[in-house]
Amino acid sequence: MAVEGGMKCVKYLIFLFNLLFWICGVALIGLGIYVQVYLNKSLAIKSASASGAPIVLIVVGVVIFFISFFGCCGAAKENYCMVTTFAVLLVFIFLIEIAAAISGYVFRNQFQTVYRDSFNSSMANYTHSNTAKEEIDGIQQTFQCCGGANATDWIGTEQFKTKGYPDSCCKVIAPDCGKNVTNIYTTGCFDGIDKWMKRNIGIIAGVALGIAFFEILGIIFACCLMKGIRSGYEVM
Repeated sequence: MAVEGGMKCVKYLIFLFNLLFWICGVALIGLGIYVQVYLNKSLAIKSASASGAPIVLIVVGVVIFFISFFGCCGAAKENYCMVTTFAVLLVFIFLIEIAAAISGYVFRNQFQTVYRDSFNSSMANYTHSNTAKEEIDGIQQTFQCCGGANATDWIGTEQFKTKGYPDSCCKVIAPDCGKNVTNIYTTGCFDGIDKWMKRNIGIIAGVALGIAFFEILGIIFACCLMKGIRSGYEVM
């Protein structure tokens, strides 16, 4: 028996919700890929713990993408089991996101330690590894900085002893410009990275809150539709 009255409105609202939810899933996947690529390219972070956050975003985005399709099918067919499963999965995803947010806040200092250690390790291997050189050069050019805490971090390294500061430390980049100390950025890269993280965490938090809002609406709508479908079965 098809749902009637107000439940039809709920049914169409679930369609609208799942469309928005699908868009949110795509947005999460895109955001996760962007953060992962940016971290790997610019922050020289390769450890599993550092890559955890963007990977979680991608996984949750993929799950949301498929759940929204599942919810549409359940609403269209007015299938009690499918709508119930949709609501349960939505609650499960919502709880995972809360746990991920709490974990990210609790372990934020460990994340800073990871990328600082990774940066220092890449500095030590700058002259021996093309990968380390590309990562360090990418950071210093992107954030217009030199060294970790400051430019003096390069003093004592093999790079400094043989060629001076890396050319990527230069305000105006040219071959062997690192030998001219007046052309070197004096600020360290850790401050630039921290500022980038703080500036973008607001965007990530805003996206997460928006998705959480739609998830709560979806749970409410799904429960209402479940009740309407069950009432229809009881009448029959």
